[in-house]
Amino acid sequence: MTFPLYIETNGHRTWLKWHRGRRKADDPVFGASRIIEAMRIGASVEIDLVIHADHGCAVLHNFELSEETTGRGLVRETSADVLRQLNLRDNSGVVLPEKVLLLEDLCALLDTEPAHPEALLQLDFKEGRAALDEETVRSVAATIKNHVGAMILSGGDFAAIDLLANATPGLKIGYDPCHGDSLEQLKQSGDYDGFIQDALATAPDAELIYLHHEIVLQADREGFDMIAAVHADNRRADAWTLNKVDAPSLEKARLLIALRVDQITTDDPEGLHSALTS
Repeated sequence: MTFPLYIETNGHRTWLKWHRGRRKADDPVFGASRIIEAMRIGASVEIDLVIHADHGCAVLHNFELSEETTGRGLVRETSADVLRQLNLRDNSGVVLPEKVLLLEDLCALLDTEPAHPEALLQLDFKEGRAALDEETVRSVAATIKNHVGAMILSGGDFAAIDLLANATPGLKIGYDPCHGDSLEQLKQSGDYDGFIQDALATAPDAELIYLHHEIVLQADREGFDMIAAVHADNRRADAWTLNKVDAPSLEKARLLIALRVDQITTDDPEGLHSALTS
C-alpha cells in the first residue's frame, strides 16, 4: 500500500474513495494512470459511465461532450474511434493531455495489470433503463466479464443496474436513492427511516447504498442513524461527496466516521487522510 487508503477507528474501517479517479485534488478526472494505480494498490475508486454510439461506454460524467472534452455533441451519437481522439478538460475548461477513456480500453489495461485483492472499481452508470438496448447490455457484459470480482456497478435507476447485472454473473451492485431535491423533501417530511427502507426494498441485491453526505448528517441531527439502518440490513454505506479538504469538510468527515460509514467519496482522498490523521 503506497499510502493509507482508509481510516480505522475503534475496529471499523472507513475507505476514502477516489472520486472520478482522483487521488489528489489537482488530479485530472478519469485519468487512466490514476485509475490503474488505484486498482494496483488496493484502493476504492469510482468512475462514471455513459453510452457511446458503438454500444459501449465512455468514462465520462456528462452526456454532452463539450462540458468535459474537446469534442462537441452527444456522447450517445459519437463513435468509439472519435471519442478516443478527444482530450479531457479540467473544471475550468483547460485542455488536458489525457484522452477520453472508454470502458473497453480501461478493461484492456486491467488485463495487463491485475487488480489488488482489496481494490474496488465503482462503475457509476449515469444512464437510465430506457437507454439500454440488448446490444449495449451484451457489450458491457462482455467488456467487464474478466474483472467483475474487482468491480461494483451502481446508479440511480435500479432497473438499469439490475438488467446489466443479470447479464454479468458475479458482478456486485450498488444503489443511489438520492435524487434532485431529496434532502429538502426529507427536511420537510422527517421520514428518514421511510426513505432508507424504501431504498433497501427497491434494491434488495445491492451490497452498497450510496447516500449524499448531507442527507446522512441531517438525519443524524434529527436523531436518526441512517448508517446503522443500512448496517442492520447487512449492507454497507457510502457517503458522497466531500469535494475539498477544509475545516467544514473535516468536521463532516469526522461525523461520518463516528457514524461508522463504510466509505467516504472524496475528490482528495490523500489530502483528507492527511488532515484527519495529522
